Amino acid sequence: MLDRFFELSGRGTTVGREVRGGITTFMAMAYIILLNPIILGGAKDVTGAQLTIAQLTTSTALAAAICTLLMAVAGNAPFGLAAGLGLNAVVAYQAAPFMTWAQAMGLVVLEGVVIIILAVTGLRTLIMNAIPLALKHAISVGIGMFIALIGLVDAGFVGRGTGTPVQLGATGHLSGWPVAVFCFGLLLMIVLYVRKTPGAILISIVVTTIVAVIVNSLAVIDPKTWGIVVPRLPESLVAAPDFGLVGQVDVFGGFARAGVVTATVVLFTLVLSGFFDAMGTIIGVSDEAGLVDEKGRVPRLGAILTVDGVAGVVGGSMSASANTVFVESAAGVGEGARTGLASVATGALLGLTLLFTPLAAVVPPAAATPALVLVGALMMTQSRKVPWEDLDLAIPAFLTIALMPFTYSITNGVGAGVIAYTLIKAARGRFREIPWLLWVVSVIFVAYFGITALEGLFG
Repeated sequence: MLDRFFELSGRGTTVGREVRGGITTFMAMAYIILLNPIILGGAKDVTGAQLTIAQLTTSTALAAAICTLLMAVAGNAPFGLAAGLGLNAVVAYQAAPFMTWAQAMGLVVLEGVVIIILAVTGLRTLIMNAIPLALKHAISVGIGMFIALIGLVDAGFVGRGTGTPVQLGATGHLSGWPVAVFCFGLLLMIVLYVRKTPGAILISIVVTTIVAVIVNSLAVIDPKTWGIVVPRLPESLVAAPDFGLVGQVDVFGGFARAGVVTATVVLFTLVLSGFFDAMGTIIGVSDEAGLVDEKGRVPRLGAILTVDGVAGVVGGSMSASANTVFVESAAGVGEGARTGLASVATGALLGLTLLFTPLAAVVPPAAATPALVLVGALMMTQSRKVPWEDLDLAIPAFLTIALMPFTYSITNGVGAGVIAYTLIKAARGRFREIPWLLWVVSVIFVAYFGITALEGLFG
């Protein structure tokens, strides 16, 4: 039954590989259950109100579990979904200062509705299919570099420099036990993976977490150096969930409170970021999983995109911010995940964190981030599919790849690549090679990059 429903044989996978991949995805993205409440809980709305960490933790885990299970059943894709980083920052720092939390979450619900409409009408699929295949491969490579950089930064291996944008470690040199634990985990993961050890990524995360707990208990370490999670055994295994924020939403109130222009700018930013972040992640992770056909199409794409839109509505209605496809799903794909069965495992574990939240606070970034670095390296192999000898494609591909990590945004990379492709083809008089939708998308991205100027012009 599982084989028929999830097409396991057709995608060359097994129940064991899917469950293992789903667990790996969960462990790679579990940090969001702790990070999202900190981002949202650290901001105040226009009335000065703050959301409580306990309620945000429950809402984050519940929304992520529901959305991931929906993706498993409807999309049959190995994608974990949760509150999107970047999107939650827009809600916390761009929307909340001008409206109440309920009204800000109302804009998130509207963002989801807009994306659902784009998906159901087929327009979102048309846009994804209009992007040249070479740029789709470039998106995969760019995401690989992006998640590798995320892993290196979150682990403390790379930090902000004083004379340079980034540097080795926090001081220009590697130091501290957390960095040492990260290096141990990365080397262990590489060795196990190249030896083709089943469950290499998952085994490494578990072993490195145990090492981190031991190191933290024996050495004198500043807890802040571990990052969002300090590796220590919890005082209790179970914590009661608090559903107080579920349903606290005012869909249209933000337009009256903040004004039409301000609310529209926030909504536009949410839609564009949510749309293209998810699009890039879906293309990149699917490509890495071998699910993209020779024309660059993803199976069940319409259902996947619809679920992504529904995830925005679910996240907003639970005050968890917009939920979207998580790029950390690539870690599960690296472990062998190919179908929605992996998402069942991920969603089930996300659901369990509603009761076992303390356990989610055991795995530190130093143990989970090596998976992002390794998977980033694996995704770089897609670069061989980009025709680098053709400058019409090579330059847009390069901009796509470079700007994702350099600007910490998938959307920025996709936008730069699309605009460059359209401009180059037009400059060479090859207008027939530019799908009309790419003209539209290019104009939208120009508006996106110039949003501050437009806001000042019409504000």
